Amino acid sequence: MTDKTCLIIGGGRGMGAATAHEMHARGYALALMSPSESCERLAEELGGVAHRGRAENAEDTQAIFDLALETHGGIDACLIHVGGPPKGDLLDIPDADWDRAHEMVLKPVIRMARLLTPVMTAQGGGSIVNITTFCVFEPSLTFPTSSVYRAAVSNFTKLYSDRYGPENIRMNCLLPGFTDSLDLPQELAEKSALRRFGRAEEQARVAAFLLTEDSSYITGQSLRVDGGMTRHM
Repeated sequence: MTDKTCLIIGGGRGMGAATAHEMHARGYALALMSPSESCERLAEELGGVAHRGRAENAEDTQAIFDLALETHGGIDACLIHVGGPPKGDLLDIPDADWDRAHEMVLKPVIRMARLLTPVMTAQGGGSIVNITTFCVFEPSLTFPTSSVYRAAVSNFTKLYSDRYGPENIRMNCLLPGFTDSLDLPQELAEKSALRRFGRAEEQARVAAFLLTEDSSYITGQSLRVDGGMTRHM
């Protein structure tokens, strides 16, 4: 058991909820945020606290950050898992949708880094994990805005790790493939080398590895957990 705290943005369902269970099992106190009441139900189940809100809303991310600090006195680990941004045919996507993708995917990572860094510096370190996508390495026309902005998250992650590694603050990205927590057609499962969807709990175990001292010498990395789907070496 530990007296450490994990904040999870997108911690109501799917991979975020699975990570909450995994971190709870490792003894971490929890602070959860999601757009629906699912984060509140899960926090009640796991003895944590919750704030219903959206990652792209700066007031909501500030609120869950404040709640975590007020309740637990510190934040040792943070998982940032945001929803899918707008899609469409590449040049038909309007400016407003590109702007929304920026607000949904990249901005929450930057905002949370600003909030967390002084706290983690004062504590002597911490770990931040961004869930992105396999499309970081192999962009997909099916997910154009996601491919662009989640690659930007990987680049920000590397820059952040270079800047704040000396403070013992680590930041990494987890790049899932097609996962069973999403409503996906079965034929997509055949795209992985394992010929199946990944399970949310499999992603959660990797997230917990990156969030905890189990990965204490890993930072600035984008780790694919896609069942061997991508071909990039």
